[in-house]
Amino acid sequence: MAIFSNGSGTNIDLELTPKGTGRVEAIGPTAIQEVFEKVTVTATAATGTKTFDVMTQAVLYYTSNASGNWTLNIRGDASNSLDSIMNTGESCTIAHLVTMTTARYNSAVQVDGVAVTPEWQGGSAPTAGNANSVDVYSYTVIKTGAATFKVFASQTQFA
Repeated sequence: MAIFSNGSGTNIDLELTPKGTGRVEAIGPTAIQEVFEKVTVTATAATGTKTFDVMTQAVLYYTSNASGNWTLNIRGDASNSLDSIMNTGESCTIAHLVTMTTARYNSAVQVDGVAVTPEWQGGSAPTAGNANSVDVYSYTVIKTGAATFKVFASQTQFA
């Protein structure tokens, strides 16, 4: 069985939109040709507590210089917790890109407003950022039970 777009145009999108926080699921082996992820680019400076809404984007890029260390709170969105949109045994991977002149860093991580201690690539959490660069933080969040998450994180400098 195949699903096609119809119309007189050359490039017609095909959208499958579930209701609410429902999902489009492919059961069984799935071949994917190309994936484009949503990126939010914002002239915001990292400092304090910043939220990362996984229902809004997969990549969040702050283009203004970080003005302090920050806490990243990973959630579904303002109306949905990550716990409510993920099933146990599922993961999501996100990237947070932070521009900086002065070296700052992600000093704490939360999921749905609750502190978690990530497992950091290389064995220890960063204690500094990288001046005159964009630091890319990658987080893989795995739901291991009700409101229980394991987070794997890394920091990479791009200059």
